Amino acid sequence: MSIAAMAAQIGTPIIAKILNDQLGGYGGLAVDVLQAVAKAAGVAVEDLDALAIDSPPKAVDALRVVERQSPELVALYAAGLEYQTAALQAEQSDPLWQRAWRPAGMYLIGLMWFWNIVALHVANAVWKIALPQTPYDVLIQLTGIYAGLYMGGHTIKDLAEKWKEKT
Repeated sequence: MSIAAMAAQIGTPIIAKILNDQLGGYGGLAVDVLQAVAKAAGVAVEDLDALAIDSPPKAVDALRVVERQSPELVALYAAGLEYQTAALQAEQSDPLWQRAWRPAGMYLIGLMWFWNIVALHVANAVWKIALPQTPYDVLIQLTGIYAGLYMGGHTIKDLAEKWKEKT
């Protein structure tokens, strides 16, 4: 028996609805609920279905604990969606030059990788020339810097803090 089927069977309708409908898709509300149930049960998310089979009382207790928390989880998820919508709407009112760097950067990085992996070799073969290839470590660094900036810079900042803690 899966954890979603057990949720429906024991009378935790909110969790059953969230898990059976996979609300939020990958990485959404259903995943948050599964993580909360796993935390309440003291197991890994991957082991929830096995827990439902091997130790049903423990799984039922965890589901009931999370069912009581589910209105808060749904409210937090809804607030996150509202924030994302508001951020997208606010960005739409910005001038094009302020918001165009992200898609332009994605296309540029994609073009650079395509050039390095495919187009350069085709050009060298067709015209019998030897154009040099961009070193892959440079492309990886550029891609990493762009991804860090695109994600608000927090990725690089967090990585630097973790690296600083280790040293």
